[in-house]
Amino acid sequence: MFRSLLIAILAAALGFVPAAQACTGIRLVAKDGGVVAARTLEFGFDLHSDVMVVPAGTALTGTLPDGGKGISYKTKYGFAGANGMGLPVIVDGLNDQGLYVGLFYFPGYASYGDATKDNAPRAMAPHEYGNWLLGNFATIEEVKANFNKVVLVPVVVEAIEQAAPVHFVVYDRTGKSVVIEPLDKSLKIYDNPLGVVTNSPTYDWHMTNLRNYVNLTATNVPPISLDGLKLAQFGQGSGMRGLPGDFTPPSRFVRAVAFSQSAIHSDTAAQAVLQAFHILNNFDIPFGAVREVDNGQMHAEATTWTSASDLKNLRWYFRTYDDQSIRSVDLAKALAAAQGGIKFIKMDARQPVTDVSANFQ
Repeated sequence: MFRSLLIAILAAALGFVPAAQACTGIRLVAKDGGVVAARTLEFGFDLHSDVMVVPAGTALTGTLPDGGKGISYKTKYGFAGANGMGLPVIVDGLNDQGLYVGLFYFPGYASYGDATKDNAPRAMAPHEYGNWLLGNFATIEEVKANFNKVVLVPVVVEAIEQAAPVHFVVYDRTGKSVVIEPLDKSLKIYDNPLGVVTNSPTYDWHMTNLRNYVNLTATNVPPISLDGLKLAQFGQGSGMRGLPGDFTPPSRFVRAVAFSQSAIHSDTAAQAVLQAFHILNNFDIPFGAVREVDNGQMHAEATTWTSASDLKNLRWYFRTYDDQSIRSVDLAKALAAAQGGIKFIKMDARQPVTDVSANFQ
């Protein structure tokens, strides 16, 4: 009875959380200068993501709310990463210049401009913005100079029955980062010095909220003496006591800053990739821990996949809920193999569990 009551309380407390509100992004920098951008992707249903490979010179077209064509352009750079819901768009990936873009859910705050006859030639759907950034720019400085030269308009995505409420994080191979948010029907850009992003509310709110946690430290708290009585910690981790552990965006933002900032620098970018996956283990959501009920149907959110982008060596790594082995895409090889056309690589192909019962030394 107690267990049923606890589950009911948890379901009620978490039941107002929209699907796909638990993505977490971090940045690590290795001693060799390599930058790794990594994130989790959570959703209330299977996004059916695949790896999408888009060569340089590909002609792409933006979409308008009425189904018409918006902006048209040819990609200057080749790029690859994960798509979603069968759409030809990158929700997480990097280009051949070492620029990374990630889309993160931004419910309750995303506000898109109205589509008009005048702005149609530079308009696109919000979920198409990642393609445009990756296809046209190489550095954060270029992104800053051009990020608002297009208009994001509310194109409904059939699978979620609304325009995708998203904001965007961008990193380049130097480690510089920005967050771009659609607010008040226009785009606002923020420098992202800590390289962390989650979801709503706005990025500047999260940065202000960090001031509530200035007491946190990776170093254990030393014993104290009270009237001659020595009081010491029970075990390891006393410096991080008070670190929020729930799945809400503000708590994950604080946790992501704490773990990424306290991480000991890896020697190489390749090692930092593995370190990023370990850090993001702390943000995995198992089925059942976060759920909501909509029209009598229960939706459980879970970590669908986790990715890491090596912006120095131009490799995109991923693992999925059903296959925890890490797989990689070498961008140069994938672009060459695509032979000038958009191609897809299956992400959900499961690798068998390896039996090592008789692998004696």
